[in-house]
Formats: sequence, structure tokens, C-alpha cells
Amino acid sequence: MVRSLWTAATGMIAQQTNLDTIANNLANVNTQGYKTQVNEFKTLLYQTLQTKTTSANGTQKPTSAQVGLGVRNSAITTIFRGGNALASDSDTAFLIDGKGFFAVRGADGNTYYTRNGNFQFTLATNGNMLANEDGLPVLDSNGRPIVLNQNYIVSSIEVSADGELCYPDADNKPQPMGIRIGLFQFSNPNGLERLADTLYAQSAASGQPINEATNNAVEKSKVYQNYLEGSNVQVVDEMVNMIVAQRAYELNSKAITASDEMLQQANNLRR
Repeated sequence: MVRSLWTAATGMIAQQTNLDTIANNLANVNTQGYKTQVNEFKTLLYQTLQTKTTSANGTQKPTSAQVGLGVRNSAITTIFRGGNALASDSDTAFLIDGKGFFAVRGADGNTYYTRNGNFQFTLATNGNMLANEDGLPVLDSNGRPIVLNQNYIVSSIEVSADGELCYPDADNKPQPMGIRIGLFQFSNPNGLERLADTLYAQSAASGQPINEATNNAVEKSKVYQNYLEGSNVQVVDEMVNMIVAQRAYELNSKAITASDEMLQQANNLRR
């Protein structure tokens, strides 16, 4: 009887974590570049009550008697499905169509990756630097910050589909500047470590970043100027998942109540 109490408790704990994930998805429904997370569950150990034995007449019993000891959260998987394209009036708003990530240089000097292309030019010591909303420099295909001297009018810069920065010449025709916004892929993006501010960090599970500019073995991503990638959270799906998690939590709580009532009846047998 005590086993059922602990088993149901593991179910409630797992569903609480599931609800936490769903709540985080809903909270980020309007976060640019956010990717939906999904809980995955795994059973705990099984306790063997009776092993495979032979019956009285010597025949082999087909199965043993095992009872499960509950459930746990095995992983929280990120769904890297593309979000909706949101039109923007900003000339430094960029959307990635493909599997690529933008790269930014963190305050600690490490490189981080993001799908949020809401950038802007900010005044740096040596010119105008392309940065994200937090002022972190955006990196080019060579892993260097994108810095332009102050002779350029940043509002006149156009970006091609492969991320190449272009500036109009004397005939007002965009010409490549020799600078390309860096786009990087990962063999296992689910292995990336999620950080705050829609940033991801490379890990042993994600593998090394693959530079799209130098690796022809990967499918190239496209960059669209004046667009941002919205969150890929599907509100209807999350609401359904929330109802399912709530019902599962309720059923586990009822199992605890039933176990408690059965224990109470067993204690009352002496009376």
C-alpha cells in the first residue's frame, strides 16, 4: 500500500514539471526566436514480486509478476520548428529560413547562438557595430564582430539572402561589402544548452558549430531582411497539453487519496 503512495507521488512531481514547461511555453508565446519545449517521461524501476517459475504440473509460466515504481522526467526536448515570419520596419531585423543560428559574442568572451535576429547598429569605439538587443556584438562568418566605419549610412545597408552586407554605389546599386552575417548549424541542436535571452551555448552533446559559409555539406539557410522569427509555440496545443497534465495530476492525487483510505481501513480492522 505504501508503494502506491510513493508511485503516485512520482506522477504528481513529473506532471508538475510538465506543467512548468507548458507555462514557460505560454509565457514566451510572443518571444522572438523562442522554441517550444516538450517533456519526455521514463518509467522508474520495476519490483519483481514473482519470477518466472514452473507451475505444479511442471509447465513454464509465460510471465513474471512485476510492479512499476513510478515515473520521472527523462528529458525536456526543444522543437526547432520555424516560427512565423513577422514583418518589421527595422532594417536590422533578420529572419533565418533554415537550420542556421546567428552568433553573438558574450560579455565573457564566449560565443553564443540565437534565432532572434532583432539587431541594431550601436556606436562602438571603432565605428558602428551590429549588436543584439543586449548590446552583444553579432559575429560575421569569420567569427569577428561586424563593425563598419562611420562613413557608411547604416540605414542604406541591404542584406542578401546569404547574409552578405551590401551598400549602394554611385549608381545606387547595392554592392557586396565583403562582410557576411555568420550562420551556424549544429548536428544535434537539441544538445544545445539553453540560456536566458533566447541564447544557446554549445555543448558536448550539440557538437561543434558548422559554419555555413565554409561547409558545403549542409543545406544553406536564407536570411530575410525586415522580418523577425516569432515564437513557434502553438497556443492550442499547449492548452490541450495543460488540460492533459492537469487531469494526470488529478488522477495521481486520487490514487494517493485511495491508498490513504485503504490504509485507514486496514488500521481499523483491530476495532
